[in-house]
Amino acid sequence: MPRYEYKVVAAPSKGIKGKGVRGAEARFSYALQELMNGMAGYGWEYQRAETLPSIERSGIAGSMTEWRNVLVFRRLRSGDAEEFQPELLPAPPVSTQDETNARQRHFQSDDDDEELLSDNGVEDTQSNKSIGPSLSILARARSVASTARDDTAEKGEKPET
Repeated sequence: MPRYEYKVVAAPSKGIKGKGVRGAEARFSYALQELMNGMAGYGWEYQRAETLPSIERSGIAGSMTEWRNVLVFRRLRSGDAEEFQPELLPAPPVSTQDETNARQRHFQSDDDDEELLSDNGVEDTQSNKSIGPSLSILARARSVASTARDDTAEKGEKPET
């Protein structure tokens, strides 16, 4: 069951000027409209208008009843434990036996080093499916290091360690 919080605000007592708004009734309606739209912007939903009595002091020892016009708004309470419902993730897809066998064969092959060294740093959709991101980075580092060694060997320089 949803829970609400309520806000009661004083109804406008006089109208406000606006573009194209002429006359006392139109200005009062415009003031009411602006108040309601402002509250709606903060998530408050208008419920009703009420006229309620308010006892106020009058003079030194007297009191009198003033009637106040108020507007009642409500919105759903935020942070209630009942509102929190975790979203369940869908189950992972069931892999076929062929995919499982292909993965096992790939990790048992002796050609892993050649495949890692041929990595260009861009994920390939066919040959690199089972290689994780860290292995791809390692393969790229090995490729760059071997290229650097080949370049220094061609120039006759000592390779850096």
